[in-house]
Amino acid sequence: MPNTKYLVVGSSHAALEAVQAIRMHDSEGSLTLLTRDSHLPYSPTVLPYVVSGRSAPNAVALRDDAYFTQHKVDFVRGKAVKSLHADRNAVELDDGSEIAYERLLLATGASPAIPPIEGIGSVSYHVLRTLDDATKLNAAMKQAKQAVVMGAGLVGMHAAENLVKAGVPVTIVEMAKQLTDGYFDATAAGLIEKAFTDNGAKILTGSRVVKLAPSSLGATLTLDSGATLEADLLLVATGVRANIGFLNGSGALVAHDRGILVDETMQTSAANVWAAGDVAQAKGFFSEDKVMNAILPDAAEQGRIAGQAMVGDPGLRRYPGGIPLNTYHFFGRHAISVGSSKVPEGGEVFTRFDEASGRYLKAIFLDGRLRGIYGVNEFFDGGVMCQLILRGTDLTPVKERFLAEPMKVGRELMSKLWR
Repeated sequence: MPNTKYLVVGSSHAALEAVQAIRMHDSEGSLTLLTRDSHLPYSPTVLPYVVSGRSAPNAVALRDDAYFTQHKVDFVRGKAVKSLHADRNAVELDDGSEIAYERLLLATGASPAIPPIEGIGSVSYHVLRTLDDATKLNAAMKQAKQAVVMGAGLVGMHAAENLVKAGVPVTIVEMAKQLTDGYFDATAAGLIEKAFTDNGAKILTGSRVVKLAPSSLGATLTLDSGATLEADLLLVATGVRANIGFLNGSGALVAHDRGILVDETMQTSAANVWAAGDVAQAKGFFSEDKVMNAILPDAAEQGRIAGQAMVGDPGLRRYPGGIPLNTYHFFGRHAISVGSSKVPEGGEVFTRFDEASGRYLKAIFLDGRLRGIYGVNEFFDGGVMCQLILRGTDLTPVKERFLAEPMKVGRELMSKLWR
């Protein structure tokens, strides 16, 4: 059985940051990066650009083979973990082979969650989570005559925009009362919806697909209202689930089938096993509750912390807690949300909305400290806002200036705080 000192399962941001952190302090220890994907590492954020054709699938790699050679990393593609045997520090792969490890990081990410709709197995549909998914959707889009996107989260909305720009009639069906629910409030969602409808998309919020059936075009969708839709291109974008099916009986604690519970160093309840990224359920910043915070900056931070912990880095920084941060570009406009959308007891809310220009800003404070900030066509640095929240910076002396120019004042503050 092959043996490696460090085994990292996954190949996106969390995994790559862990590899970098390990190699910063151990340049020689055997290190294996294992992924079920057949490609070089890439970011999920690039997939909309592959769908649109702006990025070539062979030009989006985050690391190349030379990087792995230089850093003495055994990069194994196209193999998935079937089961974890934490009691004897080994993983079993889908081909029946095993790899023994001294320290293991699980950065296995998530897969599309397919809703249990009657007839869904009888029709062809697309998902968008991998590079192969993106290339297939790009090819299908060129032939499509009528598209339906189920789900109005950021994945579904990115895909819908690409379809609109390709000249494909598209209908977006969303169960919630608004688009981008969970990312933006009703005002911001209304601005996003207007941009889509102005460009020809049809949007059905508060609607649910209850049945699917094959048709001469491709698929017939029946809604809970009784109305029907026809599509020859159907995209299911109704959320994701963490890839944790291989953990049964492993000792790596999983909460409610959501994710792997980890501590402030990303360690699981199983000895010598860490988890990071979309598969990890770590503490939130605003409470001690364990949350899934599936965003790129958090995946990178968690991976870095896990790598430091695995290698025994004395400079290890404990995870401060997840802060939501989402940026979204649509039809030449942008929206961003950072922090908590809940107004705490005693909190203050500031809003500014210019309907004519489509500019919108909302900020939430508690005792002069920022808790959350949201904007459409308002410019501010999401990373800086995260740091102001994390550090509990008192903005009382500069609040008026900050609200007038959040980008400028935020950077002024951080230039002093980071010294």
